[in-house]
Amino acid sequence: MKISPNWIRDLVSPAATDRDVAEALTVSGIAIEGYFGEGADQTWEAEITTNRVDAMNHYGVAREVSAIYDVDLAPLAPTVAECGPANFPILIEDAEGCARYTARIVRGVKVAPAPAKIAHRLELIEQRSISNVADASNYVLNEIGHPTHAFDLDKLEGGKIIVRRARAGETITTLDGVERKLLPEDLVIADAVKPVAIAGVMGGEATMITFSTHNVLVESAWFDPASIRRTARRLGMHTDASHRYERGADPGITQLACARVAELIVASAGGSVSAEVDAVARTLAQPRIALASSEVKRILGVEIPPAEIARILHRLGFKVEGSGPEFHITVPTWRLDVEREIDLIEEVARIYSFLKIPNTLPSFAGGVIELPNARKQAALRSRLLSLGYNESLSSTFIPQEDARYFAVSAGAAEPVRIANPLSEEASFMRTTLVPGLLLQVAYNLNRGNSDVRLFEAGHVYAMRGEAVDEHNSLAFVSTGGARPSGVHGKPEPLSFFHVKGDIEQLLAAFTAPGVTFDRTVPAWLHPGRAARAQIAGNTVAIFGQLHPEVAAARKLKQDVFIAVVFVEALYQLALRQPAYTPISRYPAIERDFSFVLPEGVEFESIRHKLAALSIAELTAILPAETFRGGSLAAGSYSFLLRVRFQSAERTLRDDEVANWSQQIVSAVETLGGSLRQ
Repeated sequence: MKISPNWIRDLVSPAATDRDVAEALTVSGIAIEGYFGEGADQTWEAEITTNRVDAMNHYGVAREVSAIYDVDLAPLAPTVAECGPANFPILIEDAEGCARYTARIVRGVKVAPAPAKIAHRLELIEQRSISNVADASNYVLNEIGHPTHAFDLDKLEGGKIIVRRARAGETITTLDGVERKLLPEDLVIADAVKPVAIAGVMGGEATMITFSTHNVLVESAWFDPASIRRTARRLGMHTDASHRYERGADPGITQLACARVAELIVASAGGSVSAEVDAVARTLAQPRIALASSEVKRILGVEIPPAEIARILHRLGFKVEGSGPEFHITVPTWRLDVEREIDLIEEVARIYSFLKIPNTLPSFAGGVIELPNARKQAALRSRLLSLGYNESLSSTFIPQEDARYFAVSAGAAEPVRIANPLSEEASFMRTTLVPGLLLQVAYNLNRGNSDVRLFEAGHVYAMRGEAVDEHNSLAFVSTGGARPSGVHGKPEPLSFFHVKGDIEQLLAAFTAPGVTFDRTVPAWLHPGRAARAQIAGNTVAIFGQLHPEVAAARKLKQDVFIAVVFVEALYQLALRQPAYTPISRYPAIERDFSFVLPEGVEFESIRHKLAALSIAELTAILPAETFRGGSLAAGSYSFLLRVRFQSAERTLRDDEVANWSQQIVSAVETLGGSLRQ
């Protein structure tokens, strides 16, 4: 936000240059990131963190300067000569949405251009001057940080204001000229007939201040941050008012803000001011926190005198009881971010100055405890990096459609919905890492990077009854070429078998009793180019080519291969320890068998049958070739099986190999196969 140092000096007068003040504010947490203009027209660009709504205005920044330099802060005490009661009732129908609503009526105003000082200051901080009445509200927003609004009193029907939820079918045309459809969850300010403002967001065009306005109603209220955030996000509106209300406005400043706006209106537009109308639906409690000087020393590692602690907190507006070593601190209404003792210690530290705290390493007693699966995680990560994948990070929040469609959790698990999502595209916790990786692939492809290999390890979430199930997952994605073109050959595109090889490399890190593959895969994978890997009946991975329809819907113009590894099932296995096996001194014997098999009989079932023969000398079972068509009958295909026999103790005899070969043929025949003639 833009800040005028000249405006700050109207409120506090430190014996320091503007540049020194800016540097001191930066050290204390109010980061001044840029300087513009010179002299009285100089402005600062300040980065105010979202939890410091109290500092999103000149008075809040001046309060910080007051604490840093220990100088008095000018009090805000508007002078308003009241001419009688307002006779204008305020009804709060929704106490949760609106805790307090304060109003004043100014009659007999003359709307004209704003005074030069106010208009100039607003222009310095990049706000357009509108009129003396409208600028009074904008000036107070930037002066003390609380949003206010002015209505044309004569355009309010029924002689009252009602704070309520919108009714079904209601609409309002806001000050920007756009008609907005309201929902029953939206909090509105209404007269007796219609909504006249979207509470905390923007006023309505029907009651706006114009140069023909003579009577004005000034409002100042406190609205529930969550309610304002939902409405502003749904309508796609982000205003100065909603920016502050969403983060938590000061519930104790509504009267002062209302009086200050009325004071400025009378000073520039004339008129007479009514007594205030202050409707309080509920009171927000001010926290009271115990603070010990010893805890300040323990956390910061430096002795700060109790008197200095009390001074700092008092200058920041906290009510301090006690003189140390124990304090009882009442938090002011504008500091909604302070809730615990550690928050108070942070306030002391930043005003005392972090630069005064010596750099020391924290003391440490105890030992480093390695997490149970740390070595296994490191083994998987190391192998993926070695295979050419880059580690990535994606958002934990995904759209509802992706959360349901790409879910790979077993059982009847529901995705976890976020109570106050930032947008519909980030309304659910991720049930899988797949959507995030696909977004990153699309990002790369759209920027001309056609060879992408990424992996991500992180948590995924699902509802199990009333509880949230959080567990670890791993996924990787690849697209493009497996081998570039060069002097050694033509380019080789990625295929299903490359991904299968990567999966086998990962599983080889564990002492798996035997990995099996089948075609049970989710609908978002290509049914003919995808597989599931299991160990001892437990699914450890699903992988394959992204379904072409899914790829087309996401505008991915080349084949994308993706894998999800169920690491928690893998972590039940021990890591494989390297073991040396000497190479046999005796020759190996290979045999090829050409079978005719019915469609549907897969290599996995053949391998399983041959493994069940328990032939110790059978050291390799390999698929060599498949063939369909020609003279083969429909519904069958030719399969060339290659096996290897070898003994570590002796040379094998021909009769032994012939006997084992016959066993292999018999085993395949039980699957419906026959030797090809």
